[in-house]
This record gives sequence, C-alpha cells and structure tokens, in this order.
Amino acid sequence: MRSVDHWPAAPVLRELPPVARLSRDFDVAPLLEELARLTTGAWSDILIMTGEGIGAPAAQTDWQTIPLRSIGGAEQRTDPGGPDLQGFADTVWMDRLPSFREVVARLPQPVRSVRLMALGPEARSPLHSDTKWTLPWGVARLHIPLVTLPQATLSIGGSDHCWPAGQLWYADFTRGHTVQNTGSTTRIHLVVDVEVSSELIDLFPPVFRVPEHVAGFLFPKRAVELRKGPTELECQFDMPRAFLSWEELDGSFLKDPSSVEVSIAATDGGLVLSVQGNPRFGLVHVGTNEFHWSGWTTERTVQLMLDEAQPHVVLRTRRGGDVWTLRKPATVVAPQPRALAATIPTEGK
Repeated sequence: MRSVDHWPAAPVLRELPPVARLSRDFDVAPLLEELARLTTGAWSDILIMTGEGIGAPAAQTDWQTIPLRSIGGAEQRTDPGGPDLQGFADTVWMDRLPSFREVVARLPQPVRSVRLMALGPEARSPLHSDTKWTLPWGVARLHIPLVTLPQATLSIGGSDHCWPAGQLWYADFTRGHTVQNTGSTTRIHLVVDVEVSSELIDLFPPVFRVPEHVAGFLFPKRAVELRKGPTELECQFDMPRAFLSWEELDGSFLKDPSSVEVSIAATDGGLVLSVQGNPRFGLVHVGTNEFHWSGWTTERTVQLMLDEAQPHVVLRTRRGGDVWTLRKPATVVAPQPRALAATIPTEGK
C-alpha cells in the first residue's frame, strides 16, 4: 500500500469499471448471528503490508478487523498478507465462525486472506491505493457487506458506493480510494482476497470477460510437486535489490544497479530463500524448477537452471501477459551432511 499510486499501472484497467457486482449472493442472517456473539476484544487494528513486510496500522481511526485466514494462520496477522516464509492458513476464528467458513467455501478458490473489517462511526481512512492488488497481478479483493448503512461509503473512481448486504462485489483498489462512515453505527464487511481463476472471472459482468481484457489478467500457476530433492537445488546468486519488493514498478528491477547476495537452501518444509543470511521467503514450486514466494502469486518467480553448463537462475515478473526476465549466474552449493533447518510450513489449503 502506497499513499496513492499512479493509475493505471496496467493498461487494461483503463478499459474496466472501478467496481463490479459479481453473480453470487449470500444469506447474511446466519452470519449476523455469529457476529452478534463476538466481543469487542476480538477486534484488532488493521495492519498494512508493504514491499518491506508488515507495516504500521492502516489508519489512525476506528477501522478494525478479525482475521479468519492469514499468513501462517496467525491471529495477530491482521494485514492482507504477501510474500513471506509461510503461506495462508485458517486462523482459529474460521472454526469459531462456521457460517463464515461455509461462505468462504462457496467463493472461487484458492482463497488468500479472509478478514472481517469494521468501520466505526465517524471513521475515515486516508486516501490510498493498494499496489498490484487486482486482476493483472493475479489477485482480486472481494467484499460481502454484512452490516451497512447509507452513510458508510467507499469513494472510488469519482463515485461513492454503498453496497447492499449479502451481495458480492469487486473493486479495483489500485485506484485511489477512501472509506468513510458518517453514521452512528458500525459498518462491517467480509473482505476476501482470492487468486485470479477462470471460475472467478465467470462471476464478473460481460465487459470483464471480453477476451482482450482477460488477456490482461494474470492467472497464477498452481503449486506442483517438486521432482528433484530440495538439496539438489541449493545455490547462491546475486539478485537486484528491487526484485525483493512486490511493490516495485513493473520491470524496474532490470535497471536496478544495486544487488544483494541471496541463497536458496533446503529445510524440512521445502526451499527457503535467504537474503544476506536471513530467511526471507518460502518457495512454492509451480513446475520446471520455477518458484514463487510463499504467500504470493506467479507475479514474481525465480527459476533454478542449475543443470546447465553455466548454472544460472531466471528472475521473472509478470503483469497479465507481459513478462520481464533477467538471467543471473548462480553457484551450486555442494550437498553435505548437516541437520536440516527449522520447519518452514508450506502453503495452506
């Protein structure tokens, strides 16, 4: 999340409306029954996620959340998640709120983060945008309003929106936007981040399903079993510093003169990428020794070409059908007997 990004960062977004109602509705009555049993102490401040990691609270106002699904299933992870050592998993709240679990199961999969988000009376967010948090980068943020009122609105694309309870809505949150509640009661939405899939796009209005528009969306590759032993892929190489941040402008890592030493090593849970000796990202295999960061999509991958005459890695970033590629020489780390590092959990279902 930057204050406000340049928009559009992807040309296809200019051809699409800022919001869209999707063709799936939900009965909110059982959800409201479960909401009524929650105590005030269940709610926490919303944290932001940046290219550097978890940031400060999103706003100094009455804007709070309960995470039902987060990185590692941690209750304290109230951010939307992103590249990390672990993938997404349900928190204890998903089991405590079975009606919400049923709703999430009806959404297009795979699901990333799931959060209840409450905007209190007289609360207002700053104007901001959510970097790369939409279709060309393989993710979409969906809202299901639960408790709503006319005075609680989303301002985006030059219009104010107040969505009816039980409907499923998408918005292009890479646009500058604010949320505000000038009423006397709290607005509550279920906010779900999902990966882009054909099942998801089928729920959108026709303008989103035009082939030339769909060509501008990123459909992330799914995890597949690694055929090689993890220790066979241990290596070291230099990486442009900009490549570490998913917030970088598309392709800017190609021009970054600064670099960092990175290494890839095996753990009980799979491969981990470390930066200058510090574990930074778990790696998820998507085929042909290509990996994306745990908690992220194939917007950003590293492919290990260690069996070549000149061992190297290929760094890629993607935006829809556009791909930026950089080849870097790599040093293969010779296998040696040693105790495996602490387990790094793999992607949650």
